[in-house]
Amino acid sequence: MNFGLSHIPQRHLKPRSAGCTMVMDKGLSIRECENLIDGSGEFIDIIKLGFGSSMITPKLENKLAFFREVGIPVYFGGTLFEAFVIRGMFEEYLRLMDKFKMEYAEVSDGSITMPHQEKCHYIDRLSKRVTVISEVGSKEEGHLIRPNKWIEMMNTELQAGAWKVIAEARESGTVGIYRPNGKAHVVLINKIVAKVPVEKIIWETPQKSQQAYFIKLFGANVNLGNISPNEVIALETLRLGLRSDTFFQFLDKSLHSSVEEKIFTTNNPELKPI
Repeated sequence: MNFGLSHIPQRHLKPRSAGCTMVMDKGLSIRECENLIDGSGEFIDIIKLGFGSSMITPKLENKLAFFREVGIPVYFGGTLFEAFVIRGMFEEYLRLMDKFKMEYAEVSDGSITMPHQEKCHYIDRLSKRVTVISEVGSKEEGHLIRPNKWIEMMNTELQAGAWKVIAEARESGTVGIYRPNGKAHVVLINKIVAKVPVEKIIWETPQKSQQAYFIKLFGANVNLGNISPNEVIALETLRLGLRSDTFFQFLDKSLHSSVEEKIFTTNNPELKPI
């Protein structure tokens, strides 16, 4: 903090298991990565190399080495994992992880269909080598999964060895836990958190309104993912109530009327509030 201000929520310190911000890297250059860390690195907990972008990212080894040097975990997107699995190349995927000294992996089935038992098998195998983040939900628009199924899959994947489970929304924020217009599936989300520890879930929130929704629902230390690199500082201000969307979230209710009275008397010095 550059200066003090009362009624600011306490953020967990890094390395943190709750309140994590996962940033989506869709193809940043090394220079852009340096600028990202210089400008907002202290607020970033983990970085995902989106989709299968790592296969064609220039100077991939240099990028990975840079993130290791600054102490921020990075992992390949789940789509790359699925691309290997559907080709029957899981062993090659393991060798790839070793080659690039990856310490995190994402296991997903958003693009392909596989028995859930098989997905948990991959989570179990990978969890013996790296920290696993699994993703639950389909990337296909209109594909609905019953709340009980979401709950069952999330808990089973955590039991199989996943560190966190991601609630799918795609980079668009219009599927999975959201409706096509980007609004939250409120009933689905409430049922999930009734049975799955909220600190174990990373909610994909590419849109500002979605970020504000989960901060209002679960507080400043909720895990949020698919954050654009240029939105990291903006998200942190949402977490701290320093943006209009969450401005009153962490203030005492007594301050609300006090603020209204001050504004009224300042604008109307000769009048008293009714």
